[in-house]
Amino acid sequence: MTAPGTPAGAPAADDDLDVEEALALVREPHSEPQDDGPARSSGGPAVRQPGERPAERHTATSWPHAREIAARAARTARAHGRHGPADTPAGDRRAPVSVPLGDALGLVLAAPLDALTDLPSFDTSAMDGWAVAGPGPWQVREEGVLAGHAQPEPLTDGTAVRIATGARIPADTTAVLRTEHGRTDTQGRLHPTREMFHGQDIRPRGQECRTGDQLLPVGTLVTPAVLGLAAAAGYDTVTVVPRPRAEVLILGDELLTAGLPHDGLIRDALGPMLPPWLRALGADVVAVRRIGDDARALRKAVTASQADLVITTGGTAAGPVDHVHPVLERVGAELLVDGVKVRPGHPMLLARTKEHQHLVGLPGNPLAAVSGLLTLAEPLLRTLAARPAPEPYTLPLKEAVQGHPYDTRLIPVVLRGDHAVPLHYNGPAMLRGIAAADALAVVPPGPALPGGARQGEEAELLDLPWATAGIGVCFT
Repeated sequence: MTAPGTPAGAPAADDDLDVEEALALVREPHSEPQDDGPARSSGGPAVRQPGERPAERHTATSWPHAREIAARAARTARAHGRHGPADTPAGDRRAPVSVPLGDALGLVLAAPLDALTDLPSFDTSAMDGWAVAGPGPWQVREEGVLAGHAQPEPLTDGTAVRIATGARIPADTTAVLRTEHGRTDTQGRLHPTREMFHGQDIRPRGQECRTGDQLLPVGTLVTPAVLGLAAAAGYDTVTVVPRPRAEVLILGDELLTAGLPHDGLIRDALGPMLPPWLRALGADVVAVRRIGDDARALRKAVTASQADLVITTGGTAAGPVDHVHPVLERVGAELLVDGVKVRPGHPMLLARTKEHQHLVGLPGNPLAAVSGLLTLAEPLLRTLAARPAPEPYTLPLKEAVQGHPYDTRLIPVVLRGDHAVPLHYNGPAMLRGIAAADALAVVPPGPALPGGARQGEEAELLDLPWATAGIGVCFT
């Protein structure tokens, strides 16, 4: 929203410059700031010198550095949580917890997974067939051996017994003869139809591990396969890093929760989108609250929250109802990131509101909010949960992408074979492109016209959690 008194033609404070506006700026001589610190002031009125960029560009943080700051902030919070007093919210919440296997999916092991038993815990048949003793042919016993039954009677040379996969091997068994590799003659004796060797198709006790062997180290992501291994090794619970808790505060009096837009009111797109997206990033969303444009209610919600991460939507610029900055100042928060050199999403922010709590302020425009989520919330949540950072990867772009002279651009793309195809409808207020996307392409700022990335040029990609066939797909 453009604040009253904004000069005609100036970009709204809560909006992103579009590419054409940005390119118009680069036609003026300019000097690139050497760091991400605030612009210096002599105390007099701000005067823009020839070639000087607007002050807001000096105070904004570069996109890669903003992500590093978010991860570093989370490491500090994790350390405080591990070592804080047990009677404090942080000391209680961030310490490792023991959870049932059914609740551990997507969490990270905080203790090694050591075998509680030999695997297998007894000699077992690897196939359906016959357990045989000595050389054939063999006389087959009438009773068979099934999985889950007690230790069967030992075999003697020249005898065999029917056996099922997973059943205990009788003592003195030489090998297991598969069903398809044996035949019986008219006298009922069993003959092999191919050469056999000692120990064939027997899984000996401890073949996979012995009691006390480390199966998986600290830091392992709990996948479905990890759950299976833990269960096989005798675990009912595992010790994990707790899921970080997130609270979402939806700001804005203009937002509708149902029906068609009307009379200047618009549908809230972020309320339905952010909670499942945060869950896909590994967070436990404890509350979604609608605050409206109410500074007192926002302050109360922030100070009362016990979440590890508070997410706000909109209100991060300097308009008449943009209350996030004033509220953060009132509660004594420490601003770690105040604006990021990224399009869309420039007016995002990160603040430390309590020793164990952070707030990510997302822009109100939907795609700009997605940018803020992946720039600041994703590395913070990932680090709080002790999940490993994804390995960066690149793909060539199917089409050229226009760059921004000063800022990183995040462009929705679909993956087609060995290329990334840029999608249209990628303006800050649009969700049509990201709704069809598999990833976001990272286009670095262009030092000279035209900037951006050429057709066929490799671009770094940020996968969307549900597009990777991984554990991140978790909407419940």
